[in-house]
Amino acid sequence: MRAACVLIVSLAGGVLLQSGDGPFTDYRAQTPGTIHRITPPDLPRAFATASASNGAQLVQRPADAWPQAPSGFIVELFASGLRGPRQIRTAPNGDLFVAETGAGRVRVLRDAGAGAAPKTDVFTTGLTQPFGIAFYPPGPSPAFVYVANTNAVVRFPYESGDMRARGEPQVVVRALPTGGHSTRDLAFSLDGRSLFISVGSASNVDDPDTHPAEFNRANILETTPEGPGDEGLRVFASGIRNPVGLAVDPATGDVWTSVNERDDLGDNLPPDYITHVQRGGFYGWPWYYIGGNQDPRHAGRHPELRDRAIVPDVLVQPHNASLGLAIYGGLQFPAPYQGDIFAAEHGSWNRGTRTGYEVIRVRRAFGRATGEYEDFLTGFVTADGSVWGRPVGVAAGADGSLFVTDDGSNAIWRVRYDAARRPYR
Repeated sequence: MRAACVLIVSLAGGVLLQSGDGPFTDYRAQTPGTIHRITPPDLPRAFATASASNGAQLVQRPADAWPQAPSGFIVELFASGLRGPRQIRTAPNGDLFVAETGAGRVRVLRDAGAGAAPKTDVFTTGLTQPFGIAFYPPGPSPAFVYVANTNAVVRFPYESGDMRARGEPQVVVRALPTGGHSTRDLAFSLDGRSLFISVGSASNVDDPDTHPAEFNRANILETTPEGPGDEGLRVFASGIRNPVGLAVDPATGDVWTSVNERDDLGDNLPPDYITHVQRGGFYGWPWYYIGGNQDPRHAGRHPELRDRAIVPDVLVQPHNASLGLAIYGGLQFPAPYQGDIFAAEHGSWNRGTRTGYEVIRVRRAFGRATGEYEDFLTGFVTADGSVWGRPVGVAAGADGSLFVTDDGSNAIWRVRYDAARRPYR
């Protein structure tokens, strides 16, 4: 029998949840403001439970269902009727660029003010599973919008305020590996000299030594804004099974990523994670996970890499499917939120009881993660376990609101703070 949950007041404020499964929880324990912490010693042994197949069957949002945020925050439906909205990025002028991946297009939405529907247009179409979006050069006046297809990176000439592309796509990276994990995110270094590209693995746990399809996979790649030229793509960091979301810290220049770890080791193994990424760092896949824990499916392989495998900064629930992330740089949210990370957890399939289907807040202090994360936007799963919403991307708007794409209900949600409702203490 599963033990009852226990709530403990955290020194950082909020409520720290522990349960009969230690730090491992599911959708039933998700409440805005609840804090979670998973550490390497908490990890169970491999195959402690059977591997589950429990994918979500989406339902229409019930009439009484609405995303829930901490007290003082208001959640509004910003846009609906989209077609599979995925990654979302804010242009310097405040326009929201959204990748409608399945439709092969990028849409632009312009906030028309409280209570009004946003102005919207299709920026470009005819793309191949687009996901990542970035503006170049960094700063207030970009000249290009970069878009990551699953198989290439292209860019479009751009002037602030454009809602339609003003030219044909220019190819920057001609050939990215395809198959398997399809999302390719983009981010520029603060000085604009490096373009980072996330590329997930082609498989769950195939050994790159014997599977050529894993070449340049499970990595964060690096090139210049003009493309790799003759030198080819460089590996910035490796052993990252599926680094879906990318962000660059505007204060430190650190690259952060949100990672889907491997499946089929049991309900509570291994955790997905969010971490800053070290240049040249190795994060374990496929031979190790969460530091030097050997995957038993590769027992005895590459012992020389055990001590090189880096433990990520923040471990989140296993199989959460952590996707887009954003470092909050707005001023609307209370001061303790500023500089924290918000990440979209798309939701599990390889877990007996659902987990994910929420937006989390990763707490940081002086730019470093504390190791804790907090349930921030929940309610996408009904009490009976039905799923109606699946968060994918997050971005801070020009006014400091947080925008969340949801490819389950084909919507964008807006979260804003109302100090008059509840001044933050």
